[in-house]
Amino acid sequence: MSLLKQKHEYQGIGLPFSLIRFMNYRKFGYLFSLLLTGFCIFCMFTKGFNWGLDFTGGVVIDTHFSQPANLDQVRSTLSNNGIASALVQTTGSTSDVIIRLPATASDAKIGTEIKDMMTALDTNIEVKSVEFVGPNVGEELTQGAIYATLATLILLLGYVGMRFEWRLGVGGILALAHDVIVTLGIFSFLQIEIDLTFVAAILTVVGYSLNDSIVVFDRVRENFRKIRRMSSQEVIDISLTQTLSRTLMTSLTTLFVVFALLFFGGASIYSFSLALLIGIGFGTYSSIFVAIAIAFDLGLNREHMQIKVVTREEFEEGF
Repeated sequence: MSLLKQKHEYQGIGLPFSLIRFMNYRKFGYLFSLLLTGFCIFCMFTKGFNWGLDFTGGVVIDTHFSQPANLDQVRSTLSNNGIASALVQTTGSTSDVIIRLPATASDAKIGTEIKDMMTALDTNIEVKSVEFVGPNVGEELTQGAIYATLATLILLLGYVGMRFEWRLGVGGILALAHDVIVTLGIFSFLQIEIDLTFVAAILTVVGYSLNDSIVVFDRVRENFRKIRRMSSQEVIDISLTQTLSRTLMTSLTTLFVVFALLFFGGASIYSFSLALLIGIGFGTYSSIFVAIAIAFDLGLNREHMQIKVVTREEFEEGF
């Protein structure tokens, strides 16, 4: 198609800039995604995960400082005393600190030992409670996290299938699975500790990625009904080009916040922030090169997006 004809053909469609032929590059996207997800699955099966105390069990010590606690000093004090894998975070106020230790530290005198360590920071420190969490509780949390993620994916598949079209539903769910597998695989490869905040981040990524895909799906459906003289591939490319600026601006502004959480949020939400960073980045990519691309290769066309007109006779027969 000549530039003059192309300009005339797309006049009045409302493209923010020149048309980008996304679907011409979808096979490169497939290849990249297959290689990446294959590598991530390999890492998950060979290296496993570095499960945190929420899943493996351990000791939870609830302390109260007489003044606002410096969490970095608490962590360094524990590390200097041979406890390097402790999770330290405040609860409610800056004076109330929860210290979580691995299951190997399940000694009946651990509360007194921690109090003695912290006396160097605050002579009036108070240990309010010491609780031992067994591995059975961690196993239940692991199963609950897996079931919650699977249930979310199944319900979203049903929603997208009914709201739009089953081809879009399949593409959307495969894109969500792609984002979750990549996030899990990177955490497995780097052996970053996984805790309950990571599970919250995964569910957040699922919602964010689906929202990106639904914006594209909605524009594709709208353009299929409005643009009559173009092929399915052209309509999808136009829709992706129209929504690209919105997608990029939304992702970039969200990533600014996530970067702030990652670098300034502290160790307690590091897993949460990193999972969001990975998931949102790949969620933006998958909404273009996985979700809608798969729907297109499954045969998505204009007829699937048309509103079915029911005659009076068909309506009466239905009752």
